[in-house]
Amino acid sequence: MALMFLNGGGMRGGPLHHQLRGTPLLCTARSAPKYRYFSVGDRFPAMHEVGHGGGSVLGEVYNLPLTVLRDHLMPAEPAELELGVIELADGAACLATVLRSSYVDSPELVEITEYGDWRAYLATREGGGR
Repeated sequence: MALMFLNGGGMRGGPLHHQLRGTPLLCTARSAPKYRYFSVGDRFPAMHEVGHGGGSVLGEVYNLPLTVLRDHLMPAEPAELELGVIELADGAACLATVLRSSYVDSPELVEITEYGDWRAYLATREGGGR
């Protein structure tokens, strides 16, 4: 079992949530305010640690069986993401998918750190906002 922070399609109602195989939600949480947050081609979000000057990201924490992580969730993740360890707002460490360093300069990235919430960002796209 491992604590896993999800901030995109794996969250409740998202297109990857079924990959959790019924793992119950532990809580909603925010990351420590040290990440840049991106939309990758409006397909999925990605966090990248910057330390100072970053923002906080909203997500859900699950106590995920490692077999579910290995066999279901990680194979469904896009190539731009990799497994990493992030810091939550309360200081706890948690696994999460994060942007691979080799993609930091990708032209597909749109910074959405100011939103800090994938669903809030998507709502602006669907509603004709920004």
